[in-house]
Amino acid sequence: MKKSLIALSLGGLTIGITEFVMMGLLPDIASDMKVSIPVAGYLISAYALGVVIGAPLLVIIGRNFPPKKMLLILALMLTVFNALSIIAPTYNFLFASRFLSGLPHGAFFGVGAVVASRLADKGKEAQAISIMFAGLTLANLIGVPIGTYIGHHFIWRYTFVLIAIVGMLTFLFISLWMPNLEKSGNVNMKTQLLFFKKTEAWLIIGITAIGFGGLFAWISYIAPLLINVSKFSPEDVSYILILAGFGMVVGNFLGGKLADKFSPAPTVLALLFVMVIDLIMVYFFSFNQYISLFLTFLTGAISFSVIAPIQMLMIKTAKDAEMIASAALQGSFNIGNALGAFLGGLPLAAGYSYASPNLIGIGMATVGMVITLILMQKHKTSLQLQSV
Repeated sequence: MKKSLIALSLGGLTIGITEFVMMGLLPDIASDMKVSIPVAGYLISAYALGVVIGAPLLVIIGRNFPPKKMLLILALMLTVFNALSIIAPTYNFLFASRFLSGLPHGAFFGVGAVVASRLADKGKEAQAISIMFAGLTLANLIGVPIGTYIGHHFIWRYTFVLIAIVGMLTFLFISLWMPNLEKSGNVNMKTQLLFFKKTEAWLIIGITAIGFGGLFAWISYIAPLLINVSKFSPEDVSYILILAGFGMVVGNFLGGKLADKFSPAPTVLALLFVMVIDLIMVYFFSFNQYISLFLTFLTGAISFSVIAPIQMLMIKTAKDAEMIASAALQGSFNIGNALGAFLGGLPLAAGYSYASPNLIGIGMATVGMVITLILMQKHKTSLQLQSV
């Protein structure tokens, strides 16, 4: 494995911990900041908003920077902005720091995905991208459970000390291990933005924001599902999340192999279909603890198997605008985060069971499948017109 890809995966580890650990720390932060858990939940939305705004904005600003310099700037932003949460004196300050922490997220993955594909051996581009995203999955396997444990048993601010340390290591190893790749000529902003005039761009964004949102309808409410439906104790949740993280690690690498072996669009369609079936099983069978544990692993695996294929689909579609398109895709993932969490909470607010958010997830993944079919049909029509 190339050391440069390991440096990128460390960035994924930093981002993964800071994004997902909030879901486990909400009760601790709410108590410390003297706000309700729903109000503390806005901190998740603040981060997602930062990703959506920062992803295209930072890539446009740094479009003519060499890739290594851009990645170093983004790694420094990740470190500094997460460190602000350590000293947050008020809820509003913490809200602002979470927003700032989200800004470099999409740009880092966007630039990193293109860099990983350039560093990859021919025919293994998606697997190289999956190595970068392995950091994100390892965050869920190791980093988030550790961060949640620290937050529960000590002080939640110590979790952000951990994140800042991993961020500093990311900066260090990118500096040491990342080759000085040349920038892709003088990148014209107009050319970059013209990509968003393509119907295909918005279809892929829709697949990601809506289809992948099915994951967040599940994971946003996984703790109450496990406690109230599967009847696990609250103390067990941190350990069960390790199982979900292990599934994400497996699914991430599987998705990379599938995307290199098959065409990305059919791979995305097949994986979204499997996600629908899986979430149906979660809804009906989570009352059984053994089945619930298996489904926790399986759902994590299926959901993260979609990432590399859809990333390759976007890169292949966005000729001459790969970085901004890839960064926009990361913003789309976080729109899915916000949509899944918000829509998944509606049936709970209406008094339905803690399994009900999965019905929302089923609907979102199904809509993602429909959009994928439209994209494939449009691509097929385009090829037929070219051959005439």
